[in-house]
Amino acid sequence: MNRAFKEAFYEHGYSELKDFYDIEAYDLKHRIKAFKQMDFVKEKVLVEVQFGKYAFMFYDLARFQYFYNKNRADVGVEIVPCYYLHKEMSTGVSYGEQLVYDIERLQRIFPSVPIKVVFIDV
Repeated sequence: MNRAFKEAFYEHGYSELKDFYDIEAYDLKHRIKAFKQMDFVKEKVLVEVQFGKYAFMFYDLARFQYFYNKNRADVGVEIVPCYYLHKEMSTGVSYGEQLVYDIERLQRIFPSVPIKVVFIDV
């Protein structure tokens, strides 16, 4: 499924987004090369397709916030399996209803970037 999404988004003018930076190591003697990456970006719309564990869905929100804070995003779109599709997939895959439930309970404190959650169904 990931390959199909990648091909479709690239056909519509989206590209991958990477932001490179250095992190100072705990010993203060070394610098670690790192980056934040988003699956797709077009203008200031960020899109992530997430078929992983719940922690990765929630981490996507942090990355949306990161790019929003840097004024590189106006909105984040998270494409995730719905509960019924998740039941058909391998173990460990999460579902979007849980993500929406948690976002609603955070009461717009986090993330402050607008988020659209799109469910994929069977």
